[in-house]
Amino acid sequence: MAKQNIYDNETFFEGYRGIRKKESNANDLFEIPALMSLLPDLKGKKILDLGCGFGEHCKEYVNKGAERVVGIDISEKMLEIAQKENADPKIEYIRMPMEDLDVITEKFDLVISSLAFHYVEDFAGVLKKIYALLNPGGLFVFSQENPINTCYSDGFPRWTRDENGNKLYVNLANYGVEGERESTWFVEGVKKYHRTFSTVVNSLADAGFIIQKMVEPKPTEELLKKYPEHADLFHKPDFLVVRARK
Repeated sequence: MAKQNIYDNETFFEGYRGIRKKESNANDLFEIPALMSLLPDLKGKKILDLGCGFGEHCKEYVNKGAERVVGIDISEKMLEIAQKENADPKIEYIRMPMEDLDVITEKFDLVISSLAFHYVEDFAGVLKKIYALLNPGGLFVFSQENPINTCYSDGFPRWTRDENGNKLYVNLANYGVEGERESTWFVEGVKKYHRTFSTVVNSLADAGFIIQKMVEPKPTEELLKKYPEHADLFHKPDFLVVRARK
């Protein structure tokens, strides 16, 4: 089955870049700090970054002392920018879908993935391949869209609002119906895969992982003063961040 490569769609790619350049984007304010907080000391580590995108994280891992970083991504456009803006002798970028991880033969101390797994249909299969690539005691740290988010598809309003358009509470439906969802985000037909919280946890356990910590990032009082629009995270977390050990 062909793997989705939405980031090489020009309209989607430019829209996504535009969002990431905004100072108040949720990735920079919540997801990335939570992901980084779960990482161990990176000195001397060999790291595999799944869905490495622009390569900013790969460069950051080298700056924090990583010995070698392999970044893989399915998007040619993403990797072109990674090679231009975040190249380093200790970083190797490879274009491939993460479903094909079993072609990699080297072992890693740490596997990291930022907001990529909700695009993967065979989550359980990929987890087994990640487990096989880790050294004994190796760590797996990843973020994904929170399962409360991935259950949505086009045509269903996420929020109930008052007469002024202010968000009152989240509407939730079909949370227990797992599988493919289609939505419009810059372009129509963006495919994501919904799994319940228990399926995420059980898939990790079935693959052999010991879950050490989970984070659903929320805004601090300081952040809320600066970006009050993120108060909606108290109703519905955007992200789930997990640290697990082999």
